[in-house]
Amino acid sequence: MDYAKESLRLHQEWAGKIEVTARAPAANAADLSLAYTPGVAQPCLEIQKDPDKSWTLTRRHNLCAVITDGSAVLGLGDIGPEAGMPVMEGKCVLFKTFGGVDAFPLCVKTKDVDQFVETVYLLSGSFGGVNLEDIAAPRCFEIEKKLKEKCDIPIFHDDQHGTAIVVAAALLNALKVTGKKIGEIRAVFSGAGAAGTAIFKLLWALGLRHAVLCDINGVVYPGRPDLAGDPYLDELARMTRPAVRGGLKDALAGADLFVGVSAPNLVTEDMVKSMAPGPILFPMANPVPEIMPDAALAAGAAVVGTGRSDFPNQINNVLAFPGVFRGAFDVRAREINEEMKLAAAHALAGLVSPEELSPQCILPKAFDPRVGPAVAAAVAQAARDTGAARI
Repeated sequence: MDYAKESLRLHQEWAGKIEVTARAPAANAADLSLAYTPGVAQPCLEIQKDPDKSWTLTRRHNLCAVITDGSAVLGLGDIGPEAGMPVMEGKCVLFKTFGGVDAFPLCVKTKDVDQFVETVYLLSGSFGGVNLEDIAAPRCFEIEKKLKEKCDIPIFHDDQHGTAIVVAAALLNALKVTGKKIGEIRAVFSGAGAAGTAIFKLLWALGLRHAVLCDINGVVYPGRPDLAGDPYLDELARMTRPAVRGGLKDALAGADLFVGVSAPNLVTEDMVKSMAPGPILFPMANPVPEIMPDAALAAGAAVVGTGRSDFPNQINNVLAFPGVFRGAFDVRAREINEEMKLAAAHALAGLVSPEELSPQCILPKAFDPRVGPAVAAAVAQAARDTGAARI
């Protein structure tokens, strides 16, 4: 199938992938008097007296805003907010299908951090949570940080944290397959943008202690001249303090784990052969990864996962974000914290039974009906345990 051609035809036919459906009847005058005026005045007055009643008297408790500025849409780059709308609509479809979460797409026409933050904050009283989407780094870090400081609802940048959760789950099971321990392995990351930074930080919270990050200019290390004006990369450099210098090839020698969120064909078979015995590789550049899975396996990789659906071990964000928001909404969480993300990763990993676990099966499938409920339950419990839950 020519997916581009057929998708364009269907988008023309659909004229939008989501719509609003009324939950209240409006078949007669009595219905209107209850759902709208004059009856609607009473819930308004109740919420005026106690704004927390907006959680029970409106749909806010199950409504997520999916918000972009259109600056980093899929692999298309900065195509603008209007052009990002089909992706935001698609994300809303996934929220509803896999998590039962009502989601609404919003495309904001500004690249000014403070304008974007103020816009989202002013709208936040209408929603139970905000999913930031397809916002370029490093602006996405600052936007998320400022929104978390201002808002009392979950702020979640899926390109960062959804990816990180699924990678963490994949690694937990890949370590079982290889018999390695997270505190002892050496990891190499290719790509230090939104996804790479979040993956590194979540794996660090999981127990990773030996890591090298590489960006387009090579190994990220303290004192690298071009890091002086980049507080985000400088922080990563100070956390990892790698002994190695040079580029990706130098970093991979002797490494146990490769995580790629960068560009196609950066890793060769010889580079895989230079890694420690039985290495784990997650080359996730899409649609063409840093190294094709069959090439990595031929070079000696023990476990390989990618973002592609035509190879085993697809690392797919849909395994994470619908269940994460479902769990957060079920307890009216104020935030999605590190403990909730780690709980989601462990829940995902736990869905692969010892009998199923193999180099070709380290993650459940995207359409496994157990995924959303399992992740939601784990996230909700972690929210309660950490005091993030309202109920």
